[in-house]
Amino acid sequence: MTFTCADLQDLAAVVADAWRESADRDWSARAGTLDWSCAVTADHAVDTVFAPAMFLASRKTDGYPAYGFATPGPEADPMLLVEALETAVRVLVGVVTATPPGVRAVIWQRPKIETRGPSDFPPRAALELILHAHDVCTGLGVAFRPPEPLCDRLRQHTRSWPHWHSAGWVSLTMVGDAWPDLVHSSGRRMS
Repeated sequence: MTFTCADLQDLAAVVADAWRESADRDWSARAGTLDWSCAVTADHAVDTVFAPAMFLASRKTDGYPAYGFATPGPEADPMLLVEALETAVRVLVGVVTATPPGVRAVIWQRPKIETRGPSDFPPRAALELILHAHDVCTGLGVAFRPPEPLCDRLRQHTRSWPHWHSAGWVSLTMVGDAWPDLVHSSGRRMS
């Protein structure tokens, strides 16, 4: 099962709506169980969408490019973070769409450098976006529940990725609802 550019756009819309609705809340609050504030985490989430676009656009196969896009920074107004997220998604979708299927680029460097084709870059961004959106919304006290079919496509697409075996993450159970499985398997708690 493939998680697509359209899925990433749908996810970004859910995240943007949640962040927009909570723009007047305290973004200096701790983001879920992270040590970061909601503002720092949201800015990082924007970067986790911009970065795969840059990785794929660079066509580098030996490491990440030594340059990238700038995010607005954690001091930015929440509405600017929403705008930056929507922009980052459009950039990534544009890069993926314009890249021939046979092109490979570094998708991550840990636990080792690995290259992938364009179809793996939307779920690469989505996996971090969905989890950090959960962190931000937990910290803001806002409900966040992405659509189950979208979560299941993301879970199916990423189930063999090394992320599920490192840094406190555990293997996906692939049992029951996908959203709680993604959250719990990343070492987080449902809010």
